[in-house]
Amino acid sequence: MTSPACGSEQTHQTQDARLVVDAIPTLAWSARSDGSADFFNQCWLDYTGLSAVRARDWGWTVALHPDDLKGLVDYWRSVLASGQPGEIEGRLRRFDGMYRWFLFRATPSLDNNGKIVKWFGTNTDIEDRKRAELLLAGENLVLEMTAKGDSLESILEALCRVIEQTASGCFCSVILIDPSGSTIEQAVAPSLSPDYNDRFRGVPVDREGGPCTEAARRKTQVIVSDVASDTRRNKYGWCTAALTHGLKACWSTPILASNGLVLGTFAIYWREPRSPMEQDQKIIEHVTHLAAVAIERKRNEAALRESEERFRRIFDTVPGFVCTLSASGEVELLNRPVLEYFGKTADELKNWATSHAVHPDDLSRVIDAWRRSIETGQPYVLELRQRRADGLYRWFQSRAHPTLDAEGRITGWYMLLTDIDDRKRAEGELEKAFDEKAKSEAELRTIIDAIPQLIIAVGNDGNFVSANQAVLEYTGLTKEEVRSESFREVFHPEDSERLRDQRAAALSRGFPFEYERRVRRSDGQYRWFLVQYNPLRNERGEIIRWYATGTDINDRKHAEERTQQENIALREQIDQIFMFEEIVGSSPALKTVISNIVKVAPTDSTVLIAGETGTGKELVARAIHKSSQRAGHPFITVNCASIPSSLVASELFGHEKGAFTGALQRRQGRFELANSGTIFLDEIGELPAETQIALLRVLQERRFERVGSSRAISTNVRIIAATNRNLAAAVASGTFRADLFYRLNVFPIDVPPLRRRREDIPMLVEYFVKRYAGKAGKQIHKIDKHTMKLCQSYHWPGNIRELQNIVERSVILCTGDTLWIDEAWLSNQDASRAQSSGLLTENVLSYEKGLIEAALAQSNGRVAGPSGAAAKLGIPRSTLDLKIKQLNIKKTALR
Repeated sequence: MTSPACGSEQTHQTQDARLVVDAIPTLAWSARSDGSADFFNQCWLDYTGLSAVRARDWGWTVALHPDDLKGLVDYWRSVLASGQPGEIEGRLRRFDGMYRWFLFRATPSLDNNGKIVKWFGTNTDIEDRKRAELLLAGENLVLEMTAKGDSLESILEALCRVIEQTASGCFCSVILIDPSGSTIEQAVAPSLSPDYNDRFRGVPVDREGGPCTEAARRKTQVIVSDVASDTRRNKYGWCTAALTHGLKACWSTPILASNGLVLGTFAIYWREPRSPMEQDQKIIEHVTHLAAVAIERKRNEAALRESEERFRRIFDTVPGFVCTLSASGEVELLNRPVLEYFGKTADELKNWATSHAVHPDDLSRVIDAWRRSIETGQPYVLELRQRRADGLYRWFQSRAHPTLDAEGRITGWYMLLTDIDDRKRAEGELEKAFDEKAKSEAELRTIIDAIPQLIIAVGNDGNFVSANQAVLEYTGLTKEEVRSESFREVFHPEDSERLRDQRAAALSRGFPFEYERRVRRSDGQYRWFLVQYNPLRNERGEIIRWYATGTDINDRKHAEERTQQENIALREQIDQIFMFEEIVGSSPALKTVISNIVKVAPTDSTVLIAGETGTGKELVARAIHKSSQRAGHPFITVNCASIPSSLVASELFGHEKGAFTGALQRRQGRFELANSGTIFLDEIGELPAETQIALLRVLQERRFERVGSSRAISTNVRIIAATNRNLAAAVASGTFRADLFYRLNVFPIDVPPLRRRREDIPMLVEYFVKRYAGKAGKQIHKIDKHTMKLCQSYHWPGNIRELQNIVERSVILCTGDTLWIDEAWLSNQDASRAQSSGLLTENVLSYEKGLIEAALAQSNGRVAGPSGAAAKLGIPRSTLDLKIKQLNIKKTALR
């Protein structure tokens, strides 16, 4: 029995021990021999937020992470069974619901008999170490995957999973921005719902679509600690979508490239409202750096591959035999024409000295010359025979130049092989002829003199030696004069000055060359000649003489000059015809037109251009064509109002031979001529009804038939129509088909009249003055202020065409450097037009009213029906009702 005093002392000791344990800054606990917990220090209880009663026995397991629960309990039971100390890592829930990594340690306490009577344990916080380990492992994993060439998506997924394991309870995503920085290209989020993830693809960065687009746009971190209370970012439904998927907090950070461009964003989502702490920011900083490295590397690899492929395509399309070699002369790269010529693989041609690619008689010479160039670094130039795939040898000139680094060291060679077989054959034949002529000087002289070309023999020092009879007859000189300095006087002095250095350099190189120069005839007239030089060599390869042949090309040169002048005149004519090739102006109304042109040009949509006469509708049509993908194909213009109604169908769709009187042969229509291009139908409102039906079929089926044929012809043509009429009113009156109108009116463009863009008038005046003054050869530098005010106040019923004519007239009459316009030119036109317009309107309305009243009287006041006034006038009933109302006609008075 223990005395009361002793028991009291033990109680005090127990309390003191408890106070000591509670003061330890470590989570401590004890358990019975069966593993059920019987004590937790205050630090443990404060961390978990559990009461001692709830945590007792096995209640402490509720604080374990669900993913770690089974593993920890199983391990604890294995430790109990072994009776040995143990330790394991796991996540323990804090009082605020956040999990942190701890090291669980347990040690048994034994009695004197070695029996376990109690277990004592501690939980040590290792969250920071665990995060560092996981981040390091993740970094190694990302770098390893990047080095192995794994896809960018798999690398980013692995990076997200690493962070999700490090920061328990979070969900990660990486948003990729396209290289232009305008839209979201891809979203990688392995643990988020695809319904939520897929909503980001294609979203513009400049749209208020949530924290990710905001972070990318502003290049700064965006923290949404509580999605439910953030209504500002719900313009496009982001908050609603996030809450629907249980996401209540989002931290989005931009991923920046080394040059500051935005590559994407990295976002961390939480199931509860939450703000980042310092350690979270460190993780985010580390992750965005790794993501930037991976994205930049993958994009650089893709750019490098594209560059290599583009270089290879260019290399293979070079119309010549090209190869690259290493600094030691080994073949590295051959373009496709080389492989096709030799009929061998690149590996086979790497051993060209043993692959029978070079003629056996040339091989040793080629090897020696190539070895000398490799040793000395001097350019390599050699002629040799190479065997084609069919076994035939052809002559080639091989030229190789070294490439040097910044320090002048050779890093490689570029070689070009040029087929000179035809030239060599010609040279061979010429040498053979020279050999034969050398046997007999007389025979040689006879042959040379018989040649109708001018032939001159030149010594290796460049002085003239002799000339054939054609030279003597052409120049009127003697043989002695040819060998004297006076012979140089027959050449035009301008050409002699121009060609002196060129001829001397070509003679020193020792290779054939040619140039064009003028030579004086015996009558003093100069004519153009093509002079071609060829060297004559002895058996040692030394040049002993040059032979120059002169071919009269005077007629060709004059023809070229005439052609050039004709081209200049033709260009001026084209400029005159298409003088609206540039759209001049900067008014808001014109900017709207230009904006519409830019938008519709890349498409194949049908365009209907409306505007008054002279506003430049054809210019707009040409601008659409030139900015479209069809710009390289025909642009065919058809003025529907200028073609007789009986010939419109033939003009548009063509006709077969014998289709009608005068159809003597088959003729292609404008739609066939415009195939793959654009057809511009001006004054579309003037088309006859039957042609409207055929045009509607072309728009619907892209097929038509020639007049006189039943065979349908497919066409790929873009249609642009223009009119100065109100087609909607024409549809209402029945003169234009409604279905054709709606087919044409896919993309309407309204070209404003000049009176609606008065701010463009100064610019237009200056443009036309510059054009017509240049053509007239006049120097007009100023425009009279009164003239400019007059132009801006005038209402221009004829629009730009009228302004153009007025300016042209002014330039013609201008005698100084200041342009002026006579006010009478504008006021007379204005007054006459206003007067005639009023009379015409009054007469037309009176005449129209009389016709309608007469028809109503004949039909006894009835409008509809077969015998009604509408049928008699040939117009729809609705149109007649409208006109009766407008003209204030009383139907009852006409019954």
